[in-house]
Amino acid sequence: MTLEELNSADKPHFVEALGGVFEHSPWVAEKAAKARPFTSLLELHSAMAAVVSAAKETKQLELIRAHPDLAGKAARAGELSGDSKQEQAGAGLDRLSEEEYRRFHALNAAYKERFDFPFIIAVKGHTKASILGAFTERLRNSRNAEKRRALAEIAKIARFRLDALVEG
Repeated sequence: MTLEELNSADKPHFVEALGGVFEHSPWVAEKAAKARPFTSLLELHSAMAAVVSAAKETKQLELIRAHPDLAGKAARAGELSGDSKQEQAGAGLDRLSEEEYRRFHALNAAYKERFDFPFIIAVKGHTKASILGAFTERLRNSRNAEKRRALAEIAKIARFRLDALVEG
């Protein structure tokens, strides 16, 4: 879809086209539609990120919690969204040894225990090793710092998804 087509689409079609950019959170696209027309992909992404930034904390946490664990049970069961599956596969998270899977499982559990939401990282350009390093490093952060980091990572993920989805 082109930016021009998105700008001229009625709201339901706009939301349908972009509703998955922010994981299981079409409300972001719905609110961003009000800011049309967009003159660039950057402007569209900025509008969507601004919707998330302006949202109440409960809505932000709902968005964070909509993301699956990295290399978690949903991934093993084939229950990820198409985008999440492709993103995790790109970092090799679909090809873990049993030992690596146990390590990811333990880190996911420790992270959720500490912060009460899943670890989020834009995996594009990362390897299993760099993701494990980020896990370990970020477990030292405060909850507020991690919430901000999770939202920043979600914005990166959304940008990658928009780049793949919108022509031009």
